[in-house]
Formats: sequence, C-alpha cells, structure tokens
Amino acid sequence: MTAGRLILVRHGRTAYNSQARLQGQVDIPLDEVGRWQARTAAALLLARHEPTVVVTSDLSRAHETASFLGRAAGLDLVVDPRVRERGFGVWEGLTGEDLRRDWPEEFAVWRAGGQPQGVGAETRAEVAARTSEGIAEHVAALGPDDTLVVVSHGSAISSAVGALLGMPEDWHGFSGMLNAHWTELIATRGDIAPSWRMVGYNLGPTDASSDWNAGPDSSHDADSETRDPD
Repeated sequence: MTAGRLILVRHGRTAYNSQARLQGQVDIPLDEVGRWQARTAAALLLARHEPTVVVTSDLSRAHETASFLGRAAGLDLVVDPRVRERGFGVWEGLTGEDLRRDWPEEFAVWRAGGQPQGVGAETRAEVAARTSEGIAEHVAALGPDDTLVVVSHGSAISSAVGALLGMPEDWHGFSGMLNAHWTELIATRGDIAPSWRMVGYNLGPTDASSDWNAGPDSSHDADSETRDPD
C-alpha cells in the first residue's frame, strides 16, 4: 500500500530568505511575511486537498509553516528530521557575495552543479537518500485514497522529488521553489516506473499579493488579521 497523493510544501519566508543568506540547517524562524505566507498557503491547499497526515521537518521554519496547515485541518503534526534541509556546513548564514569573495573556487564548482570540497556540505545524493527514505516510510503506512503532506525545504524537496521520479543525482532540472509553495505527485498504478508522477511544481497562491515576498498588500491586511491573530 502507498498514499495516492504526495504534496511537498516549502516553508514560509524567513529573515535569511529576505537577506538571500544560505540557511541550510541553521534553525531560523519564520518572519512576519513568512507567517502570512504559511497561513495563506494553508487555506488554499486545504481548499484543494484533504490531508491524511502532515509530516514536518524538525526545523522551526518548517514546523511553524506546518502548524498553520495542521491546525486548520485538525491534524497533529508528525516530526521527522529526515526531511530537514540540506546541510551546507560552514557556508550556512553566508550570502552569495560572501561565497564569491571568500570561497571563489568552491563557489564556482557549486554554481556549475558540482560538489564543493572542504566546506562540510551534504551531497545531493545524501540528501536525496535520507529524504526519500523518510517519505517512503510515511507513504507506505497510508492507502491509495490518502494524501500525505510533507513540509520541508527548497533543496531537500528538489532532491527528494528527483529521487522519487528516478532522476540521476546530478540532474538539475528543477527551478527554485517559492516560499510556501508546493510540489504535487501522484502514485503510479501498476508496474510502471517511476513509482510517482508529477502533477505540478511550484504550486501555490502567487496571486495572493502583488509581491508574494513583500507580504500582503493593503487589500489583504485586514483579512489576514481576522483569520488568525497569531
């Protein structure tokens, strides 16, 4: 048995996101815009789907994002560290400008899709293995009419989806996911590979504001306050 539908949600915005800093496994909370994004995304997702189980990364930005969804759906959250973000070692907290200045050779390798040496970062293969293993365990506990929602992180999600779709570990065909957006997969029926098929990528409420990363515009301010005072 396996869940019939899998939805992987990226967390809402953080201060590091707004500053274009590499987050990795630093435990950065959502900022005010991120909480609005998470609340808005949860409402739209629940208008389209009925989650059976909500699994979240143990990092607070994902857990808080998941809490809006879990609370609205009446579900307790399942915390699984295997779906936390890729670790970037000593690069965590740095900007692209920092990396270009202080790690020019390693940064060039990374930008070219390679694995930088000497920075302590997890490889894409390592991230794909742990995230897909965790997800496979959770979907296996559900049935074909069930929907599993996993709230995770940008790099972790792209690595997991690549593994679930049978892509090679050095494949870089996914663009970066927006905050509080999601990827939707459905289980393949029969003996056809891969075992999952993509329905949509980077789905979400991008029309909820004139600028999603700037937060709600004036027409949404009062609305968001009455929905959830936080």
